[in-house]
Amino acid sequence: MLKMFENELNLNATIAKDLFNNCDYPWEVLPNIKEFILNLIPNLGDEYEELDENVYVHKDAKVAKSACIVGPTIICKDAEIRHCAYIRGSVIVGEKSVIGNSTEVKNAIIFNNVQCPHYNYVGDSVLGEFAHTGAGVILSNFKNDGSNVKIRRGEEVVETGLRKFGAILGNHADIGCNSVLFPGTIIGQNTNVYPLTRVRGEILANKIVKDTNIIVDKEER
Repeated sequence: MLKMFENELNLNATIAKDLFNNCDYPWEVLPNIKEFILNLIPNLGDEYEELDENVYVHKDAKVAKSACIVGPTIICKDAEIRHCAYIRGSVIVGEKSVIGNSTEVKNAIIFNNVQCPHYNYVGDSVLGEFAHTGAGVILSNFKNDGSNVKIRRGEEVVETGLRKFGAILGNHADIGCNSVLFPGTIIGQNTNVYPLTRVRGEILANKIVKDTNIIVDKEER
C-alpha cells in the first residue's frame, strides 16, 4: 500500500485498491491502469454487463444514451454517466460517482462518491472518495514544454518520470468552479479551493485555497 499520502485516500472506497500495492506515491498507478482494468474485467461477476468492447457497466449504474465510453472502462454500482460525457478509456468510475454533462475523463481512477458533474477535464488523475470538481474545473495533465511532470512539496521537488499527470485529489477535496490545477497538483483531504483559482504543487489537508498565493487553515475562516 501507499507509503506517502496514505491518509489522503481511502483505498477501501475503490475496486482498484490492489492497484496501489507496492506504490510509494499514488501517481505511480497511472501507467498501469489499463492493464489492471483488463485483468479485473474477467472477475467482475454477473452484476456487470458489457456495453461495448471492454466497457463493463454495473446493472444498477445509469448511462445516458448520448455518453461516449471507450474501453477499457468499468462503471461501478449506482454510478451515473450523464448526457454527452466522454470517457476515453483506462477509467474506473466508482460506486455512486457522477461523470456529468460534457465532462471528459481519461486514464483515471475515480473513487466512490466522487462528483465531476459539469464541463470538467480529468486526465491521468486519481480522485479520492467524495472529491468534487465544480463546473468548468480542469485538471491539466500536460506541460506546455512537454517535459516530465515534477511534484513540488515545499522546497522539495519530486521527479515522477511521467509526461502526463494531472492531479491527486484527497478524500472530500472540493475544487471550486472554473479553477485550473496545473500538472502534478496534489490536493489534501478536506481541502477546499475557491473558484477561479490556479493551483500548483502540494496543498496540505484541511486547508482553504482562497487564491493562488493565499492558503489558510480551515479554522481561520
